Amino acid sequence: MNRTELNLKLNLEICANDGVTVVYCRGRLAYREEATALSEAVAELLLHSRHVVLELSAVEMIDSACLGELVVILMWARASRCSIKLAAPPRHIRALLELTNLDSVFEIYPTLDDAALACREQAA
Repeated sequence: MNRTELNLKLNLEICANDGVTVVYCRGRLAYREEATALSEAVAELLLHSRHVVLELSAVEMIDSACLGELVVILMWARASRCSIKLAAPPRHIRALLELTNLDSVFEIYPTLDDAALACREQAA
């Protein structure tokens, strides 16, 4: 078990395939610890990956702390000339992204396959 599984209500699974790194997020993206865990994981990936997709289909909830961390992650990615895409957010997460106008800042895709394809097209 890793730190995430032991202490947090968030599980992050990372998988790289064909130039795209996917972070499967399961549970709650909330509170300081979960937001920090996500930031630390993605910061490490940005050192080695050009395209990162955050797969959100199993995210139960997200709070303002994590919304802020998502924006920080996006700024890091842009500074590193990397792309960050959000994939498959549940309806309530998508509504929150729209309510906060973050849907105009992030590239959001209905499925992981759509996000991965966009990454591959961007790389070509």
